[in-house]
Amino acid sequence: MSCALSYVLITPARNEGQFIELTLQSVVSQTLPPLRWVIVINGSTDDTEALVKKYAAKYSWIEPVCVSASPERSFSGKVHAFNEGYSRIVNLDFDVVASLDGDVSFEPEYFAYLLGQLAADSSLGLVGTPFREVSQKNYDYRFVSIEHVSGACQVFRRECFQAIGGYKPLKGGGIDHLAVITARMTGWKTLTFTEKFCLHHRSMGTAESGALGARFRNGVKDYRFGNHPLWEICRAGYQTIRRPYLLGGFALVVGYLWAMSRRLERSLSPEAVRFQHREQMQRLSRFIRGTRSVGNNDPSGERA
Repeated sequence: MSCALSYVLITPARNEGQFIELTLQSVVSQTLPPLRWVIVINGSTDDTEALVKKYAAKYSWIEPVCVSASPERSFSGKVHAFNEGYSRIVNLDFDVVASLDGDVSFEPEYFAYLLGQLAADSSLGLVGTPFREVSQKNYDYRFVSIEHVSGACQVFRRECFQAIGGYKPLKGGGIDHLAVITARMTGWKTLTFTEKFCLHHRSMGTAESGALGARFRNGVKDYRFGNHPLWEICRAGYQTIRRPYLLGGFALVVGYLWAMSRRLERSLSPEAVRFQHREQMQRLSRFIRGTRSVGNNDPSGERA
């Protein structure tokens, strides 16, 4: 698919030395290279900086930026690092900006394909693909909403990114998910194209106790994002057929109910919660009628 759109990449990178060379190799191998790729080295203590600078010496469109950071990885830190990178390219003439994690890899046509989709449909504001764990299969998209775009690589039309006001730091995470919701609220279409995928190389923890803790935290996050209770029950039902079987769905519900009992502060405005409820109930209705897949509504692509 031909494409006349230009794009820039921004990668917040904190201690990604183990995998970032795979990302670097993937980007420099693109059939359609970016106009600029700003890699914000966010307080790294490993060899991330050295690896990035090695490639920057060969490719003039790679710009390493080193910033200080707190000792801990955090979602807010990712936002601040991204914003630092965005400030370096905001005056360039480009059509598309993408947030790219520093622990993924993909095929040479990856960005040409996604930009081609944006060029073909002017109503698309945010696009991406599924991410696949190296040791696992990717999601079955009969059960996961294709309107959610994974945070591993979110590709925004510039006008859409400006309309949502960029990424916003949130307590407890969910910044990528908020971007998707806000884009849809402002009238843009968001879409995951399942014909492609990117590989995620960083281990997210496969021990059952770690997986259960992640499900509990996702339940808490779901409450903060205002998931409808009926939606959450259906989402938990889906989680029971994924590892850790049965217990994963239970942990999700417990996290949601725990947050509800403590009336934790919502991450979304009341207007955004109502918008999300409408979309969730519409998707459930279509799923029951067998006309469309039900959405997972899971910000699982976001990693601190």
